[in-house]
Amino acid sequence: MPKSTEYEAKVADAEGHISYDAEEDAVWRDLIARQMPAVRQHMARPYLQGLDLLDMPRDRVPQCPEISQKLGCLTGWRVEPVPALIGFGRFFGMLADRTFPAASFIRKRKHFDYIEEPDIFHEIFGHTPLLTDPAFAAFSQAIGEAGTRCDKADYSWLIRLYWFSIEFGLMREDGQLKALGSGLASSVTELPWSISDRPEHRAFDVLDILRTPYRIDIHQPVYFVIDHLDDLFAAAERDLLSDVAEARKLGLHAPKYPPKHAA
Repeated sequence: MPKSTEYEAKVADAEGHISYDAEEDAVWRDLIARQMPAVRQHMARPYLQGLDLLDMPRDRVPQCPEISQKLGCLTGWRVEPVPALIGFGRFFGMLADRTFPAASFIRKRKHFDYIEEPDIFHEIFGHTPLLTDPAFAAFSQAIGEAGTRCDKADYSWLIRLYWFSIEFGLMREDGQLKALGSGLASSVTELPWSISDRPEHRAFDVLDILRTPYRIDIHQPVYFVIDHLDDLFAAAERDLLSDVAEARKLGLHAPKYPPKHAA
């Protein structure tokens, strides 16, 4: 989340429910209505199958307990609202515990097209569909477990594997480029951009990913493409801490984007 934001987290009650007003429910409804056609056209089957399994409400913001109930039956995961932006240490720890931390607020209508910080639409609509799949859920858990074992200085290296796969990954499906990541599913503009011929598309490679810097406030100039899902799931079996050490030794690639002050 940006250092300065006008958003405040909503606090859940003892049952985990959050009170959303009519306008917030309307923003969710309109976000779903606008995004669904592009999602059905451009997202990969694992995401779409998860979206159908969750069958989340269209006319109101879903509650974390109702999503957790469905995820629990499918993969043992749950969604927990967090009161504020959390650090990498807590984030990795929650993933290791099969818990997805969800920002509790929803964007205002003036930020309908783009919001830099993750909101509940990104968290629920973007992330939870892949958590219905045991293999994707295990991959997220493996990253979390690696994060609980690594030094704080390695957090920013390890998180790139999550960023370029679960958040902004692409895959080939029946010879076509499809979007897989949650950041793409929840973005009206970046979803079509990601599979166009404008950004660079690289083959999925763990070391290459760990060495690739990114910015959170722009469309990604580089995406990694998974040709076979087994390649992604095999990454969960790797010694990720050794991979991080090797990536640090090799160093970061030069950024493909301008410095933030010049953007």
